[in-house]
Amino acid sequence: MVKLVVYFKRRAGMEVEPFQEYWRTRHAEVVRELPGLRRYVQSHTLLGGYRKGEPAYDGTAEVWFDDVDAIRALGGTDALRAVQEDEARFIDRSTMKTIVTDEHLIKDSELPEGRVKNIEFVQRRPDLGVDEFQRYWREVHGPLAREIPMILRYVQSHCRRGGYANGRQPPCDGVAITWFESTAAMRESARTEAYARTRADEAHFIAAGELPFIITREHIVIA
Repeated sequence: MVKLVVYFKRRAGMEVEPFQEYWRTRHAEVVRELPGLRRYVQSHTLLGGYRKGEPAYDGTAEVWFDDVDAIRALGGTDALRAVQEDEARFIDRSTMKTIVTDEHLIKDSELPEGRVKNIEFVQRRPDLGVDEFQRYWREVHGPLAREIPMILRYVQSHCRRGGYANGRQPPCDGVAITWFESTAAMRESARTEAYARTRADEAHFIAAGELPFIITREHIVIA
């Protein structure tokens, strides 16, 4: 399967909690009607993430299809038009970014209720080709991050090669997603040696600067 990752900000003037409620209820029902949709997960930025100002994004939607042809087949359908029209009711569509990805599961374990999900939007180092960047992230960096004991699950979503066709540059090169028991466990992870080694390794393949990220609660609409 392939996965679309969509990330965005809410409509101007809309409070966070009404935004999340609309997205989780009304909009989820509209998206459910997309033909070929196999799985659908919303990840809402935690309310605590707004205490110091606006986070990078208000959330992400992850939607899975069998293949790219299934995504292309949505074009021009009434179901897709309904989704896009409904998005305008709660999303600032000018902020929406989308990448088509392949998932790589790096670490897995049972996920408890109340877990949190950290989502980082990754840009490759400009001197690295796409293949080398993806290989290093998956085969070298992934095993380092896997050793952070508080990480329960870790998925890398790599932008598919089609996103780079004809010289295009996708809005990001991939998304790193990690699950933790709680925000306290996430903070504790940052004090481990494994975390320090993982962060130090980022300079080998990630562009300089801070990675945009959001800490979220996921809502599984279609499992």
